[in-house]
Amino acid sequence: MVFSSLVFLCIFLPVVLILHSAVGNRKVKNGLLLAASLLFYAYGEPVYVLLMLLSALYNYLFALLLSKRRSKCVLASAIAVNIGILCVFKYTGFLVSNLNNALGLAFHVPEIALPIGISFFTFQALSYVIDVYRGEVAVQRNYFKVLLYISLFPQLIAGPIVRYRDIEREIDNRTVTLGDAAVGMRRFIAGLGKKVLIANAMGAAADHFFNGGAANLNIIGAWMGAVAYLMQIYFDFSGYSDMAIGLGRMFGFHFKENFNHPYISSTMQEFWRRWHISLSSWFRDYVYIPLGGNRKGKVRTVINRIIVFFLTGLWHGANWTFVIWGLFHGFFLLLEEAVPKLKKLPGAILHIYTLLAVTVGFVIFRADTLGDAFVFIGRMFAGFDFSRAAVSHALTAATPWFFTMLAAAVICCGPFEKLTRRISGLEGKGELTGKESIVRTGTFVLAAMLLMWCVIRLAGAGYNPFIYFRF
Repeated sequence: MVFSSLVFLCIFLPVVLILHSAVGNRKVKNGLLLAASLLFYAYGEPVYVLLMLLSALYNYLFALLLSKRRSKCVLASAIAVNIGILCVFKYTGFLVSNLNNALGLAFHVPEIALPIGISFFTFQALSYVIDVYRGEVAVQRNYFKVLLYISLFPQLIAGPIVRYRDIEREIDNRTVTLGDAAVGMRRFIAGLGKKVLIANAMGAAADHFFNGGAANLNIIGAWMGAVAYLMQIYFDFSGYSDMAIGLGRMFGFHFKENFNHPYISSTMQEFWRRWHISLSSWFRDYVYIPLGGNRKGKVRTVINRIIVFFLTGLWHGANWTFVIWGLFHGFFLLLEEAVPKLKKLPGAILHIYTLLAVTVGFVIFRADTLGDAFVFIGRMFAGFDFSRAAVSHALTAATPWFFTMLAAAVICCGPFEKLTRRISGLEGKGELTGKESIVRTGTFVLAAMLLMWCVIRLAGAGYNPFIYFRF
């Protein structure tokens, strides 16, 4: 089940919300959320619910052991088990295939179904165990609370990666006011609009150009496809994060922000401070700093960053396109460190440089193979084919709906930032002025209209991709 489905919007969410509001006992609320989360996952992955139960169990036990004896051996075992299971399901075929190609072997390449969200809940479980080892959180002695933390459906399949310490208190003690629920619902609807209206429109165009082959792809089509995917992945990913944050708020949980308008960045370093914040901070705290960070000299710092960006790319999927994408970003971060004068260029030039690098990087990320990526990038900069077939191929995707949603995408990831921050700043204030009250009320009315529009689009359209199957 995904958030942008009619089953979730019209049945699952209303029923769970009503039941959660109706019961007053905190233990019953937790039991309800746990049952709902397992049902939510089982709707699409009934067999792999057992894997999630097992993941919660062995991480619960490892944490208990670490609370009694702060042993590096136990910690290493916990990390090995978590990463081992992730590798079995996600990377076995990739590893066997590469061994066959490198050594001329002919081992059977297994096709193992990838459990949805395994990368997210594995990293959450790891952060809990490591934090217990470090003494940063108290061990949780109730298995079902650990299971609730790992399986909580708002952030289960697409993040953000929530750390146990961020919601530890709210598992045991949380309240939900009508205002909280309303703000959470508005945030959820905003994310739904990002996904259903903007991301899906951009995704249809991106699929047209990336899946249509290179024969009729010219510079116009290549740039349309690249920009479409640039917008699709941001509005899809940030849309799901908005929905997760909104859902959490509706049930009394406060998740941290996962995106902070990354496309307004002036450097690649700034981009990574704004993009997928929960993942980049996870690698910083649990990989980069333990490796030594920047404390062991320049050479070691470079090696540590290369390792982090290699793993960041590999985390996204079992394909060399993801690995090269990660190293591509790592190269630019190292370049900005090595050439500090680069950051002194005019702001407009820096912004263009960053957007260009991010766009080219996402072409590598989206392509099925590295060869396809290089061909696509070649068409972006040297695809001067203006034959009737090439122009027709580009114009096929150039619909009024595409350009309308593209304009909305540009506005929402740029100038719209200041407005949204100003409106969100009204929440939590005491008394509002008349003008502020009207603005806030207007946002709820617009949210209701946006929800109806999204439901209508979902009811009438068959295109609603879920790109996190690869993650």
